[in-house]
Amino acid sequence: MRRRLGSWKSGLRSAFLLAGRGAPSLDAPSLSPGRMIERMMGPRRSWGLSQRPAAVAGSAAQGSGAGCQSGAGGRMDWKMGCACAAVLWAAAAQAADVASAQLRRPEGLRGYLRVTPQPLPAGKRPLVILLHGHGGSARQLLGLGSGAAPLSQWMEIADREGVLLVAPDGARGGDGKAGWHDCRLDAASSPQTDDVGLIAAIIRREVAERDADPARVYAMGMSNGGMMAFRLASELGGSLAAFATVGASMARRSGCAAPSHPLSALIVAGTADPVVPYAGGPVSLFGGKGRGEVIAVADSASFWRRLDQLPDIPHSSAQLPHSNADDPTRATLTQWGEGGAARRVLLLTISGGGHVEPSIAHRVGPLYVHLLGHQSADAESAELAWKLFRDQRRP
Repeated sequence: MRRRLGSWKSGLRSAFLLAGRGAPSLDAPSLSPGRMIERMMGPRRSWGLSQRPAAVAGSAAQGSGAGCQSGAGGRMDWKMGCACAAVLWAAAAQAADVASAQLRRPEGLRGYLRVTPQPLPAGKRPLVILLHGHGGSARQLLGLGSGAAPLSQWMEIADREGVLLVAPDGARGGDGKAGWHDCRLDAASSPQTDDVGLIAAIIRREVAERDADPARVYAMGMSNGGMMAFRLASELGGSLAAFATVGASMARRSGCAAPSHPLSALIVAGTADPVVPYAGGPVSLFGGKGRGEVIAVADSASFWRRLDQLPDIPHSSAQLPHSNADDPTRATLTQWGEGGAARRVLLLTISGGGHVEPSIAHRVGPLYVHLLGHQSADAESAELAWKLFRDQRRP
């Protein structure tokens, strides 16, 4: 199966999903293009850009070299709204190519999604492995399902920076949900699959078939996917140049081999995460048990700082600019080590933040906030990870 976001219908869907709006059905054959735009945008009335994340107008249209600008009072009339939608469609129509692939493993066929930037740059290309959370999927992570998908920002990064993406699907564990065999010995419901071997095989295949640069392979994961990223850093560190985690920490009772390869790392976590406690302790969703325990997030950062032989005193620590008055969280970025190609560890602490990726453009809904906590609007998780990754090379 291959999916090119090339038709004008899917292009409009993609533009509005990027904006954090649900994409209504556009499949009624009797609808004209104008009526389809109206269905997505609402009735014929002035449409305020303030209803959408501010980053969308600039970032979604970046590939076309144009942005959607509002008129007086920050609002657009219907004609300008249509023009803006057309710009967003034009950008989305050039979106990355998504194809499904499979590998045969001891446990059976394992599926994953390959994202190829358009246009495809010449030469060797960086490769980012993206790992979904417990109960999630590759499609969901990449924004190809319903709901907000903060890490789908990687789709835009792929096109803009010429990055290859791979998003594997986890295996089903004892609770019937897809997940990863990370380092937690006491996570009884995790699958007992060789997921390190799976990722290693995917990397080899991407190098051979898509000209991925073996010196520029990176991993990023959310929640259970973040814990799997910690395992990859420990046991597959020789194949990675850097890694990033969100809503995750290292296992208290670890079944992983001790890491032998220093790596640059980005660790993102909320102090009010109800699933993976910032101060360490049992991993729990709505009071459930059997997901093991983790160490404090600060201790995970210290572990990699020591392995990287970086000073105890941070190179920098500052609160990120706060521009959203409705966002009750505050984000502080602490960095050990200098910038550029030098090895470093970054800790993004979201004070008051929950179990969710910080994002400016991809906002979760109120039900998610009610159940899993507040989302920071002071950083774009994928962009922050790429800012680290792009300068890192495997020795």
